[in-house]
Amino acid sequence: MGRHREFDVEKALDAALCVFWRKGYEGASYADLTEAAGVERPALYSAFGNKEALFRQALARYDERYLGYIPEALQLPTAWEVAAHILYNAADLNTRYPDRTGCFGINGALAGSDEAEPVRQALIDFRAAAQAQLRERFERAKAEGDLPETAKSDALAAFVMAVTHGMAVQAKAGFSRAMLEAVAEQALSTWPTGSSTSSGTS
Repeated sequence: MGRHREFDVEKALDAALCVFWRKGYEGASYADLTEAAGVERPALYSAFGNKEALFRQALARYDERYLGYIPEALQLPTAWEVAAHILYNAADLNTRYPDRTGCFGINGALAGSDEAEPVRQALIDFRAAAQAQLRERFERAKAEGDLPETAKSDALAAFVMAVTHGMAVQAKAGFSRAMLEAVAEQALSTWPTGSSTSSGTS
């Protein structure tokens, strides 16, 4: 029988998530991670694997714990409500924790060393999956007459993602939730509507 772990694995993963969220993948040192988790490096990597494996598990945890508003949004009746739910919830999440503003997926790695390339690619795939879900939802909105025939579902999905990514960068730079909500409102003011859509409200 294996030796019982001397630390709470769930708490250690949450602690690592917060470090990566605040500092990004390459910015998070081994010392940062072990100090936050409250364990020595061998015990941490015995539980999670290497730093990249730990980051991937933290990313999955972030998706599970903090991004529930995205599948919620996809179930809303109109494309405008889908976009509004995502944008306003992003404004909240990006500013909710003063010690780790912005978005885990954006802070993680926009650019980095060759060694960090697998992590950068994992984050690209993570964001692309969300964009693909939005594009499919907006295609359905077109079929239902909620969006006009001329609407470009791929461009609308990219637009929503671009605004949320920009908001994450602004949050990291100190923008308030109120300002990010104003950005969301401005973005939504240009939203296209189809024949079956009345003007939405947040």
